[in-house]
Amino acid sequence: MDIVRDESFKKKKRRKQTILVVLAVVAVLGVTLGVSRMKPALQSVDSGILWPDTVKRGSMFRQVHGLGSLVPIPEDVRLIPAETDVRVERILVLPGTPVKPDTIIMELSNPQVEQEAVSADLDMRSAEAEYHNTKAKIDSDLMSLRSAAATVEADYENAKRDADQNRELKKIGVVSDSVLKTSLSREKELATRYQLEQDRIAESTKAIETQLAVQQSTIDQKKALAQLKHRQKDALRVRAGIAGVLQELSVQVGQRAAQGTILAKVVQPDHLKAELKIPETQAKDIIPGQKASIDTHNGVVEGTVSRIDPAVQAGTVTVDVKMDGPPPKGARPDLSVDGTITLERLDNVLYVGRPAFGQEKSTVGMFRIDPDGKTATRVPVEMGRSSVNSFESVRGLKEGDQVILSDLSRWDNQDRIKLDK
Repeated sequence: MDIVRDESFKKKKRRKQTILVVLAVVAVLGVTLGVSRMKPALQSVDSGILWPDTVKRGSMFRQVHGLGSLVPIPEDVRLIPAETDVRVERILVLPGTPVKPDTIIMELSNPQVEQEAVSADLDMRSAEAEYHNTKAKIDSDLMSLRSAAATVEADYENAKRDADQNRELKKIGVVSDSVLKTSLSREKELATRYQLEQDRIAESTKAIETQLAVQQSTIDQKKALAQLKHRQKDALRVRAGIAGVLQELSVQVGQRAAQGTILAKVVQPDHLKAELKIPETQAKDIIPGQKASIDTHNGVVEGTVSRIDPAVQAGTVTVDVKMDGPPPKGARPDLSVDGTITLERLDNVLYVGRPAFGQEKSTVGMFRIDPDGKTATRVPVEMGRSSVNSFESVRGLKEGDQVILSDLSRWDNQDRIKLDK
């Protein structure tokens, strides 16, 4: 027998199913909306690995830092070259040994130099002998001239007396006019001859001086050549020349060295300067006269900037620092050092430690620690003038704020982070 179903029952069932579907859809939409409006969970950072610092107000020293080494002051370094082509026979002193000016470092050989020194001595003696021979000859000639002049002078004096006597006798009529004229003529002739002899002696004296000057010039030339050859011979025994330390030997026993080859280098270890390599971006404000401190790892010594290299090499500028006092114990050429140069002092400024990122006069995002100490919020910070370990805060921070200086670039997409203890 067929049973007839109630239509109203079917309608109620469908309505109930529809309501349940609508409620399910509303619930899903509500959950989705709630989840979308929830803030994402904060990224956690271990505070133990962070480097925090506090913003301060006061005086800040602008400084730049660079690595470098100690080098000898050029005027206190002696480079010893080979005077001639030589061969190294013996090395008597090794690098690192203290030396005095007359300390013999090595012995060289060059037979030609030794022979030339002997020949130069003989040439000089020959020139000196020629000078003395010439002087003796011209002195003899001059004596002959003076002897002849003396004879003429005596004849002139006699003729003058005769003329005077005849002049008196003529007055009393004892001698005739012809006799007087003869005696006067004789006096005049001998006076002329005597003057000529004096002129000849004067000219001969000048000629003698010229000849002797020529001979003396030859002697001086030979003497200078002999001194040069002896200096070259003496240079075969290489001496330190200054008190200091033998830093370098450039040759070995048995080696041949051409003229001009540097054989050795002697330095004065107490006369050193620091040669610093400053990054080119930090070197623009360095000027001579600024104060610096040099850390030799055995002590710190103060100094003054003395020279700035105008060229840039490998991204750095070379800056020379003259040390104001003696270098610390153990300082020696080529010793690695750290140098810090003070550019200026800034008074009454906000400053904080320099972060691991960011350049001078730029704006960077830094994490400022919130008052609860459990979170940190990124804030834009305008950096002013900077130093080695700090920078001037122009805008974005205030005195007493705590910021994180560590490199947090891996959290660049986060505006807040959680600090785990």
